Amino acid sequence: MGLSVNSVGKIFVFFCCMCAFYACKLEENEKAKPNVLIILTDDQGWGDLSFTGNPNLKTPHIDRLGVEGISIDRFYVSPVCSPTRAEMLTGRYHLRGGVTGTSAGQERLDLDEITFAEVLQKEGYVTGAFGKWHNGMQHPYHPNARGFEEFYGFCSGHWGNYFSPPLEHNGKPVQGQGFLPNDLTSKAMAFIEENKDKPFLVYLPLNTPHSPMQVPDRWYESFADKKLDSLVNKEDPAFTKAALAMCENIDWNVGRVMDQLKKLKLEENTIVIYFSDNGPNSFRWNGGMKGRKGSTDEGGVRSPFFMQWKGTIPAGKIIKEIAGAIDLFPTLMDLLGISYHTDQPIDGKSLKPLIFNENASWEERNLFRHWNSRTSLRSQEFLLDHEGNLFDMVKDPYQLHPIQDSKPELTAKLSSAKEAWEKEMADELEKDLTTRSFTLGAPGAKYTQLPARDGEAHGQVQRSNRFPNDSFFENWRSLEDSIIWEVEVLEAGKYEVELYYTCPSDDVGSTFRLQLGANYIDGKVEVGHDPPLMGMENDRVERMESYVKDFKDMQLGEIDLEKGEATLSLTALNIPGSQVMDLRLIVFTKTN
Repeated sequence: MGLSVNSVGKIFVFFCCMCAFYACKLEENEKAKPNVLIILTDDQGWGDLSFTGNPNLKTPHIDRLGVEGISIDRFYVSPVCSPTRAEMLTGRYHLRGGVTGTSAGQERLDLDEITFAEVLQKEGYVTGAFGKWHNGMQHPYHPNARGFEEFYGFCSGHWGNYFSPPLEHNGKPVQGQGFLPNDLTSKAMAFIEENKDKPFLVYLPLNTPHSPMQVPDRWYESFADKKLDSLVNKEDPAFTKAALAMCENIDWNVGRVMDQLKKLKLEENTIVIYFSDNGPNSFRWNGGMKGRKGSTDEGGVRSPFFMQWKGTIPAGKIIKEIAGAIDLFPTLMDLLGISYHTDQPIDGKSLKPLIFNENASWEERNLFRHWNSRTSLRSQEFLLDHEGNLFDMVKDPYQLHPIQDSKPELTAKLSSAKEAWEKEMADELEKDLTTRSFTLGAPGAKYTQLPARDGEAHGQVQRSNRFPNDSFFENWRSLEDSIIWEVEVLEAGKYEVELYYTCPSDDVGSTFRLQLGANYIDGKVEVGHDPPLMGMENDRVERMESYVKDFKDMQLGEIDLEKGEATLSLTALNIPGSQVMDLRLIVFTKTN
C-alpha cells in the first residue's frame, strides 16, 4: 500500500527536523573544541618584560597572561630563530628536522616532519599564520603546505623595513599596511572575527624586537630620554631603548587581540600561549644570566612562557620544572584530547600533568640546546655548557662558579648524555647529506618565489649585505656574470615569470636570459627605476643588515618548465650601460 501525500509530508518534515537537529549538534561539537592562539616574539629575551622584573618597561597585557594563566619559570628554546620554530611545530629537536641554519635553505623543515597545524587541520580547525615563518619559503616547505590554510607575512629570517613593507599573502607578493607588528596583529584579528564560530588555530609570530630597530614615535618617545636602570656590561643604551619600545608595542598588540577574544566571548574557549624564540639580541637586563642570542648558555635559551585558558587552567600558577619548545606539540594534543600517530620519535613531553597537578611525580629529564657546533645540557638543577663546565643553577644561576672538579661523577654522566645526543643528531643529519634544491612549481601551489637570499652570485655580482635574508643582488656589470638558483621543478608546465628590479635610467637597455635546462626566456630592461636605499630613516640605531629599496616588477612572459633538477640562471646578453640591474626576487606563477 502506498503512502498518502499527508504521510509523505510528515516524514519529510520529520527528516528535515532531524537533519537540522544533527547539524546543530555537529556545530555545537565543533565549537566545543578549544581555539588555539600562539604568540611568538622574535629576539625578545626572558628579561624584556615587567613580569620578570625589568624596571625599564611596562608590559601589563603580557604580564596578565601569567597572572590569569600559568607561567613556566624555566622554559627553554633554541639560541636562534628557525630552530625554535621547527621544535615548536614538531615536538622534535630541530636537527632531526634538518634545520641547521637560518638562511640559504638551511632553515627549511624536512618534508617528512608533521606539524601540529597539520594535525589540527585534519581535526577540523581553520588555521592561519600571520608573521615570520622562517622554516622554508617555496612549497612544499611554505606554511600553506605545512598546515596553515591562510598565511600573511614573510618567510625569511628577518625583514629590511617594518613600515608598509613588501610581504606575501598565500604566496602572492602584496604590500603591507602600516607598522608591521600592528599589521600582522590586525590580520590575525580579522581571521579570528571571520572564524569566530569555528574552532581555529592562529599562529602570530611577530617580527620584533628583531633588528632593524624600527618602532613608531608613539612607543619610542617615552624611552628617548629615559635613564635606564640596571645597565649591564657591554650594553648599548640606544639599542636597549629601541628594543624595549618595540616590546611595549608588542604588549599593546597582545592587549588588542586579548580584548577581541573577550569582546567575542571566546576567552574561556581559547588557549593562549606566549613565548619568544631565543635570548635577547643585545646585552641588556636579563636577570643576570650569562649569554644572549646565539649562545647556548642560560641567557641565550631561557624564554618567558605563559599559557592562559580561562576557567580551565589554574590562574597564577608557576611551574618550576624545566620545559621547552619541544613540549608544545604533545601538550597541545593532550589538552585538546587529540590522538595522533607519527613514525618519528617525539622528544617533547606533555606538560598537562604539571599544569593540572595530575601527577605528583615528574621524571627527571635533560634538555639539549644546540647552535653553531655548540651543545649545552640542562637538567633540573644543573647546566653542562658547551665547553664541559658544570654549574649548579640553583645555587649559581649566573654561571659564575664551575663545579665539574668537585662533582666528577655527575659531570661524567651528563657529558656522556650530551655526547650520545650529539651522536644521535649527527646520525639523523646523515640521512639528508645531499644538498636540497629549492623547489619550484609544487603541485597545488600557484606561486613560487625565488628571492636573492636563496641564489648564488658569480663573477662581479655581489650581495647587498653579508646577511642574506633581506639582501638583493647588485653590481651585475659583465657578460660573464651570472646569478643562479639550484632548483627542482616538481610539476612541469607553463609559468608566467616576473622580476623585481631597479635600474638607473642611464643604464636602461640591457638584455638578459633566464634559463632552466633547455628552456629559456629573454627579457630587456626597458623602464628605468632607481629609488634610493631606505630604512635608515626609520632606524633608531644603525643596522647590520642590508638596507632595502622599492623594487619594481617586470613581466617577462611565459616559460615552459620540465620536471626535475636543474640550474636556473640569469645571464646578460647585452649591456649598453654600466650595469644590468639590481635584483631582489623572481616569481613564477602557474598558468596551466
